[in-house]
Amino acid sequence: MAAYFRNIPFFVVLIFVSGGAMFIPAITALATEDYPTARVFFYCALLVLMAAVLLGFASQTPRRRPSERSHLASLVLAYLWLPLILTLPMEQAVGNTRIINAYLDMVSALTTTGAQVFDPSRLTPSLHLWRGLVAWFGGLLIWITAFAVLAPLNLGGYEVTSEAAVQGKAGPSSGMMQAANASERLRKHAMRLTPIYGGLTLALGLLLVIAGEEPMVAAIHAMSTLATSGITPLAGMEGRPAGLGGEALILVFFLFALSRRTYSSGIGREFRTRLTKDREIRLALFACVVLPTLLFARHWFGALEVDELADARAALRALWGSVFTVVSFLTTTGFVSDAWGDARAWSGLPTPGLLLVGLVLMGGGVATTAGGVKLLRVYALYKHGVREMGKLIYPNSVAGAGRLGRRIRREGAYIAWVVFMLLVLSIAVIMVALAATGLDFETAMILAISALTTTGPLASVAGEVPIDYFTLTDAAKLICAAAMIVGRVETLVLIALINPAFWRD
Repeated sequence: MAAYFRNIPFFVVLIFVSGGAMFIPAITALATEDYPTARVFFYCALLVLMAAVLLGFASQTPRRRPSERSHLASLVLAYLWLPLILTLPMEQAVGNTRIINAYLDMVSALTTTGAQVFDPSRLTPSLHLWRGLVAWFGGLLIWITAFAVLAPLNLGGYEVTSEAAVQGKAGPSSGMMQAANASERLRKHAMRLTPIYGGLTLALGLLLVIAGEEPMVAAIHAMSTLATSGITPLAGMEGRPAGLGGEALILVFFLFALSRRTYSSGIGREFRTRLTKDREIRLALFACVVLPTLLFARHWFGALEVDELADARAALRALWGSVFTVVSFLTTTGFVSDAWGDARAWSGLPTPGLLLVGLVLMGGGVATTAGGVKLLRVYALYKHGVREMGKLIYPNSVAGAGRLGRRIRREGAYIAWVVFMLLVLSIAVIMVALAATGLDFETAMILAISALTTTGPLASVAGEVPIDYFTLTDAAKLICAAAMIVGRVETLVLIALINPAFWRD
């Protein structure tokens, strides 16, 4: 039996995990006496597991040892066909809906985008749990594959600090490439990261329950926070029993979407020092201090005509709403604070959509579940800009910061600029495609950025009117689904797949 599971390919493992996960909402539906939903998930789980077993037997024949690039191709293809498997129970349990709606919802969940396709009141608690569980699994998949697949290939943000060949300058390849084959690395990182990921989710869920949140809502919010999916069984976070205390707990766990060093290096004596020196954490803190401060100070600098100061409690509530929402969208989660309305009224910005768009484009940390350009790439562009301005004043100056600093300012900034331009071009292409389906400019832009940065809730808060995914045309839904997949795996990864070296290997 051990040899059977050791020899099955990566895509069959994903099918096994998908089938096993379907038992969780089946048990939940059974406990809540939702017997039709329980039967749907139970039968679909048996069907998927039987198919996985047969595929596993069919793939036991001797074959060439899988490489990093084959696993990369499997990962990209998984985002296309795995949602079809996850859609089976969703489409049957929702009822009176078309499969394209369920497929878009599952693509959104698996890519941790978290777009709200169905009205929350239409779904049962088990279906809400299934959406959160799929997004949680998608986040874990990104954690594992980032270390086991993307890192050896210098993709996903690792190219900024790697010694790969850039602009014709060849450097030594990563030692991880020769340390073990891709399948062994996947197993090793899965065994190491899954307990951390699950333990953090369990800890946040228990803390939210202690804060007064309902167990089901606490579990879904905990999974959504660690996966940065923003999925919630509610219409929003307004008026929840946990209140601002629950938001504070969620804010703490946003830290794991800002830098991979928060969970990849363990917690020891040097943990605090390592975080304070981390480039991504420092850039995130800068954004999370400056933007809320500007929103808060705008109350007195021409935004509103006031003669006296508001009470301190309203001011602090507005400041908290800005801080939580800014961090939430920086990590591409998309949770909106209960006090966000007060923050908008305080700052005099009824629809600060442009600010939120800029935050999601910046994104979170490398090798995390967050989307966007990634903080390390933004840092590389910033350091390159500072260095160029310094050379305008002192043309013959020699910058410090060591070999890594020079690498980030030069080759790292070059690659970061390429990635940023690819994202901009992708946004333009998706906008044109969505406009061809009949959408106006603002709606097409918001949907394109929302999908490519994997921040589904952005569509509800960025514009003057919330955008409803359910009312889009079939063509627009398929375009959004494709954009979510591209945003999750990044355009640079897709370009790496069509590299001639990939096919020669």
